[in-house]
Amino acid sequence: MHKSKLTLYIFIALLLGVVTGYVYNIKVIDAFNSKIKLAEANIKTIDSRIVQLKDTTVAEFKQLNAARVIDVKERTDAVTTREDKLEGFTILSDIFLRLIKMIVAPLVFTTLVVGVAKVGDINAVGRIGGKTLLWFLSATLVSLLLGMLLVNLFNPGGTMHLALPDSHLGTDIKKSALSLKDFVGHVFPRSFIEAMANNEILQIVVFSLFFGVATAAIGEKGAIVIKAMDAIAHVILKITGYVMKLAPIAVFGAITAVVAKQGLGIISTYATFIGEFYFSLVLLWMLIIAAGFFVLRNRVFTLVNNIKDAMLIAFSTSTSEAAYPKVLIELERFGCNNKIVSFVLPLGYSFNLDGSMMYMTFASLFLAQAYGIHLSFSHQLSMLLVLMLTSKGVAGVPRASLVVIAGTMAMFNIPEAGLALLIGIDPLLDMGRSATNVLGNVMATAVVSKWEGELAE
Repeated sequence: MHKSKLTLYIFIALLLGVVTGYVYNIKVIDAFNSKIKLAEANIKTIDSRIVQLKDTTVAEFKQLNAARVIDVKERTDAVTTREDKLEGFTILSDIFLRLIKMIVAPLVFTTLVVGVAKVGDINAVGRIGGKTLLWFLSATLVSLLLGMLLVNLFNPGGTMHLALPDSHLGTDIKKSALSLKDFVGHVFPRSFIEAMANNEILQIVVFSLFFGVATAAIGEKGAIVIKAMDAIAHVILKITGYVMKLAPIAVFGAITAVVAKQGLGIISTYATFIGEFYFSLVLLWMLIIAAGFFVLRNRVFTLVNNIKDAMLIAFSTSTSEAAYPKVLIELERFGCNNKIVSFVLPLGYSFNLDGSMMYMTFASLFLAQAYGIHLSFSHQLSMLLVLMLTSKGVAGVPRASLVVIAGTMAMFNIPEAGLALLIGIDPLLDMGRSATNVLGNVMATAVVSKWEGELAE
């Protein structure tokens, strides 16, 4: 009864958030949005005139620059005031997300150490890890390929016919360049404390694997450590139960802020792109569930039903991390052995973000289409492989996908300024891909449990 009530409360919070956001947008935020639009239009006009000027010493150049400074200041002031007006709503979701982040790192560490130590020998760890990575890589490839096929089929950017922007006009999103040094730095922790403090899931996983294998190797003395870790994990899961009670309030705050800031217009402006992306996500869901059905048979539907709360939380807060503790509980309730769950799930949060994968190919090719840049099949395949590598270890945090896309676009000469097209609707798309990430990781964990003969009926 309690479970279905939480789903109901979250759903009510979603609807209330949309209505409240719409009203707040009209009554309060719209005035600031108009100021921002006006300032942006002026800046655009000034930029195009500055580009046409060949001589930068003439008086007109100085006048245009001075006018640009005034408009930039007006835009910045309006944006700041708008954010201040939305602060009350964003604080609600911030509190919830901070509490979740407080739980995630110690939960990953304790459960993974217990999982690895219980698995015992390093051969078993390698075997389970091999099966897990096989599923992850297959799922990643399917997500990227499906995104590539559907974005070519729908051609959502084809109707936009955008002019290529001037090279100096970029966006302020930091690019994530594909550097081996960065990747190694992202995977191997310099300090366990630092990894915990920064919620670097992948680094925590690496340390936990070492710690778990070593704990199992020292035999009887290690049993005390396993017992202690197990107890700590249960304490943290208890805290999770308390934190989850705040989920509906967080959902209300997050949705209200998005709708209040962008208005309902954002949904209609990009309706086609959003609709096609969500249709693609539904197809991906069906593929994931179908793959799960081959292994789990009819129980796959029970599993999907059990995790609907977790998916709703991920959907509303735009981060799959928010659902992590809930997913952990539901998988063990479903009958998955906790040693498998605590081994596979943390890895999934770094390596198996199916929704984000699809979004990356979808968004990158959408922008190429919008600018009329033709990418051959071989170019698209190489983009797909680059995304497959750059995205590994991207944490389940909001906006991480945009950072990876920014890095990839530069490699294929797609104007970086195009990201401005996505920034507005990114929160809406992030919701769908976060829920998909949760589904993908749950399915991977259940399937590996079944393969290992560790799934209770």
